Amino acid sequence: MLVSTQSLIQSIKKSLRCIDAIQAKQALVTGEGILIDVREPHEHQQQAPKSAINIPRGMIEFMLPQKVPNPDTQIFIHCAMGGRAMFAAEQLNRIGYTNVTVIEAPVATICKCFDD
Repeated sequence: MLVSTQSLIQSIKKSLRCIDAIQAKQALVTGEGILIDVREPHEHQQQAPKSAINIPRGMIEFMLPQKVPNPDTQIFIHCAMGGRAMFAAEQLNRIGYTNVTVIEAPVATICKCFDD
């Protein structure tokens, strides 16, 4: 039997740290951290927070260790609606990152919050 994507996301979410866009902005302003947009490059080019680094979900475990070698770095992940960010955060936890947070908000909300 196939598991629905929504069921899988809800299952994964239980083990992840999730916050809203305002909390993420406050954390990034007061501490050291990095904002990662796991959408595809064409989506990122259309609309993205100025401070976000684009690493597509399918490449996150290959590219992030080169950009962020410290596994304890505070990492905030977002996508368009949250699903890809959940999967990316789960994968980063699996490879050893210890401080990964998913921003639960539509990309438009994140952009508005971070670009204000």
